[in-house]
Amino acid sequence: MNNMMRYLLLCIVLILPIVAKSQVFDPNKGCVVDNNGVCISNTLLTAVPFLRIVPDARGGAMGDVGVALAPDANTMHYNASSLVFAEDNSGFSMTYTPWLRNLNLDDIFLLYVSGFYKLDANQAIGGGIRFFSLGDIDFTDTQGGSLGTGRPREGEFSLAYARKLGDKFSASLTGKYIFSNLASGLNVQGIDINTATAFAADFGLNYRTKTTLGGYKAEWSYGLALTNIGSKISYTRDNVVKDFIPSNFGLGTALKLDLDKFNSLTIALDMNKLMIPTPITRLMVVDGKEVVNPDFDKDKNGIGDYREKSLFSGMLGSFGDAQGGFNEELKELSFGLGLEYWYDKQFAFRGGYYYESKEKGNRRFFTVGAGVKYNVFGINLSYLIPTSTIPNPLDNTLRFSLLFDFSVFKGETEE
Repeated sequence: MNNMMRYLLLCIVLILPIVAKSQVFDPNKGCVVDNNGVCISNTLLTAVPFLRIVPDARGGAMGDVGVALAPDANTMHYNASSLVFAEDNSGFSMTYTPWLRNLNLDDIFLLYVSGFYKLDANQAIGGGIRFFSLGDIDFTDTQGGSLGTGRPREGEFSLAYARKLGDKFSASLTGKYIFSNLASGLNVQGIDINTATAFAADFGLNYRTKTTLGGYKAEWSYGLALTNIGSKISYTRDNVVKDFIPSNFGLGTALKLDLDKFNSLTIALDMNKLMIPTPITRLMVVDGKEVVNPDFDKDKNGIGDYREKSLFSGMLGSFGDAQGGFNEELKELSFGLGLEYWYDKQFAFRGGYYYESKEKGNRRFFTVGAGVKYNVFGINLSYLIPTSTIPNPLDNTLRFSLLFDFSVFKGETEE
C-alpha cells in the first residue's frame, strides 16, 4: 500500500499539466466548473513545489510567515536581506519535517540545514541545503512487471549575500542550484526520464525602524522577497515544453512590542503570490455548450500557450492572465498571520493561521508551537491543525528545529 501511494504521488506530479486541459471554464461564473456547473479549483501548477514548503518550525508555528520576522538561521528561506539585522554574529539551524505521516509513510521527509555569518556590521553571508526524500518506490510497467526500485529525491543548494544600504534598510541576493530526481533512468512509452535541474535566484529587501506604540518600545519591519526566479525545467531531453518552478512574490510586515524587561510580543503578516501563468482551459462554456477555448492554443501546436511562455513573460503576465479576471487574480493571493511571545528571551510561544482560496488549493490551517533558547542552543517545535477538507501533508504532524549560536564561544554576541 505504501508503494502504491508513493507511485500515485509521482503520477500526480507528471500528469497534472495534462489533466488541466480537460477542465472547462465558464465565463459567466468566472471560474472553472465541473459537470454540474459548480466552481472547482484551478490551482497554479509548478514543478519542484517542495521549494515553497516552509522548512522551519518557527515559521511553521506562525502561519508560515517569515518575510519580515526578526532574523535567525532559517531566514534564508524567507528573506535573506534581514540577516544583517541579526542580534547574533552567526547562527546555524537544522530542521526535520516528517511528510504524509497520516498515510503511515515513515520514510518521506524534508531536511533543511541553513546558517549565516556576519562579516561586519553591514554585511552578512548565508547558505542553505534543502533535501526532500520520497522514500523507496517499486516501479512497474502497465502490465505490472517490475522496472526496479527507485529513490525519488529533490534538493536545493543556496548561497546568499546581504548588505545594509542604510541604518534601517538592507538588500540581498541569493543564488540557487535545484535538482529533482523523481524517476531518473526509467523509460516510459519510449521516453527516457532524466533528472531535472535549474538555476535560480532570490532578491530581498528589508526595512526596520524603532518606534514607540502605546507607551511600549517597538520595532516595525517591512519585507519584500522575490524567490525562485529561475529557469524552467524538464524531466525529459526531448520535451520542447518545460515547466515553471515556483517563482514567488512575497510581502510581509512584523511589529515587535517590548512589553517590559522580560516580555515581548511580535505580530506578523505575510502575503504571497506565485508568479507563474494561470492555467488556461482547453474548453469553455458558451450558451450552455462546451466549445474549444480560442485562448488555449492560438498557434495550433496542441500545447497550451500558457505553458509555452518564457520565464519573464510568465512572471510579469502572472498578475493579469487569469481567465476569471481581477477577481480570480485576487484569489491567487495567500495570507499568513502569526503571533510570537517571548519571556526573558528564553521561552517562546507561537500561533498562527494560513489562508488560501478554495479555488486555488484551499490550504487552510491553524498552527501552534513553542521554543526554548539557552546560551548556544535552541529548539523550536510546531504543530499543524487543518481547518479545510483538503488533506495537508503535515496534518497533525510535529516538526522541530535545532538552532546553534557559535559566536557565544567567542563572546561575540551583541548585547
